[in-house]
Amino acid sequence: MQTSKNFTAFDAAMLGIGSMVGAGIFIVIGQAGAIAGNLVWVSFFIGGIAALLSGYSLVKLAIRYPSRGGLVEYLVQGYGEGIFSGMLGVLFYLSQLVAIAAVAKSFGAYAASFLPGSATLYALGIVGFFTLVNLIGAAWVARFENAIVIIKVSVLLLFTAIALYHANPKLLTPSFQAGTPPLLYAAGLTFFAYQGFSVITNTVEEMRNPARTMPKAMTGAIVFVMALYLLTSLAVLGNLPLQKVISAKDYALAEAARPVFGMMGFKIMAVTAMLATASAINATLYAVAEIGYTLAKEGNLPKIYSYNVFQSFEGLLVSTLLVVPMILFFNLTQITTVAALTVLLVQGLVHAGHWRLADQTGASRPLIALAVAAMTLLITLTLYQHRHDALPLYLLGAFVLAWITELILRRTLRTNILRQSLPKR
Repeated sequence: MQTSKNFTAFDAAMLGIGSMVGAGIFIVIGQAGAIAGNLVWVSFFIGGIAALLSGYSLVKLAIRYPSRGGLVEYLVQGYGEGIFSGMLGVLFYLSQLVAIAAVAKSFGAYAASFLPGSATLYALGIVGFFTLVNLIGAAWVARFENAIVIIKVSVLLLFTAIALYHANPKLLTPSFQAGTPPLLYAAGLTFFAYQGFSVITNTVEEMRNPARTMPKAMTGAIVFVMALYLLTSLAVLGNLPLQKVISAKDYALAEAARPVFGMMGFKIMAVTAMLATASAINATLYAVAEIGYTLAKEGNLPKIYSYNVFQSFEGLLVSTLLVVPMILFFNLTQITTVAALTVLLVQGLVHAGHWRLADQTGASRPLIALAVAAMTLLITLTLYQHRHDALPLYLLGAFVLAWITELILRRTLRTNILRQSLPKR
C-alpha cells in the first residue's frame, strides 16, 4: 500500500472544491431563488459562513485525531466506543453512498441529453471509471481532481465575468421584500451546495505537515467556493428575470448562459455540469473508501473493507457494488434530501462532541458553539420547510435502519467500534 504523502494544501483544497462544486450549484440557484428571490446571494453568504464555522471545528479535530475516517473518527472520540457512535458512523457512510448515486444519476441525465445511449449506463460508467482511478491510488485521485476542477472552475469564472459585464442592474433589484425568514430558509438549502468540504479531513494521513496544510486547505477551499457562488448567483440573477430563474430551476445556471452566449452557451454549461458531477463522484468515492477502511479497522464493518487492492481498499469495491442498485432502482429525489440532512445532523453532533474535547484540540469553545448553532438552525429550517411532507419520517427511518444495521454488525462481528487515535493523558 502506498504510504507517501501525496496531498499538498493545493491538492486537498482542490479535492474539497471538486466535492463542493458538484451538481449543487447548477440546481440550487433556481430552487433557492424561489424562496429568497433576488437576494439569494445573501443566502449563499450565510451558508458559506456556516461552512467556515463547521470547517474550523473539523480542522482542529483532524489535526489532533488524524484518521482516514474523518467524521467517523471524531464521533468515536466525542461519544466513546459505543453503539451511538457506531450507528452514526454507519448512517454517515450510507448517506455518502446515496450522494454518489444521486450525483451519478445527474451526470447520466446530462450525458444522455447530448449523447446517444442510456442515462443509467452513463451513470454506471462514470462510477466505474472513478472506482478504477481510486484503485490506482490517492496520487491519481488528486491528479484527476485537479485537472477537472481547473477546467470546470475556469468555465464558471469565464461565464461569470462575461455575464456580470452584461448584467442588467434592474434585474438585481429585489422584486419583493425578502425578509429574514425567507433568506434563512434559503440558507438551509444553499448550505447543501457547500457540503463536501469535510472530504478534506479524509486526506490527513496522506497530507504533508497537516498542522499547517489542513487549515490552509479547508479555509482556502471554502472561501474560494463562497466567492464563486456569490458571483455566479449575481451573474444568473443579472441576466434572467426572477420568474425565469424559478421556472428553469434544475437548469437555471445553464439557462442564464443563453441570453449572452446563445444555445452554444447553454450546451457548454451543461457539459460543465457533467464535469462538476464527475469530480464530485471522484472526491466522494475517495472519502467513502477511507471511511469504510476506518470503520472496518475500528471493528464496525467487515474486515473485507480494509483489505488492500492496488493502492486502495477492497471496501471501495464493496461500496461501488452497493451504489449500483441505488442507481438502477431508487428514486433518489426525496432520499437525497434525507442524505443531505443526515450529513448536517452528523456534523452538528460532531461539533457538539468536540466541545468536551476542546482542551485536547486547542479549539475555541465559542467558535465550536457557533458551529453547533449554525448546524442546528439549518436542520430546523429544513425540517420546517418539509413539515407537510414525509421527509421527517424518512429521516427517522434512516436512523432506524442505521441502528438495526449497527446491531446486526455487532452481533455478527462481535466487536465494538474503537478509536484509532488515542486521547492524551
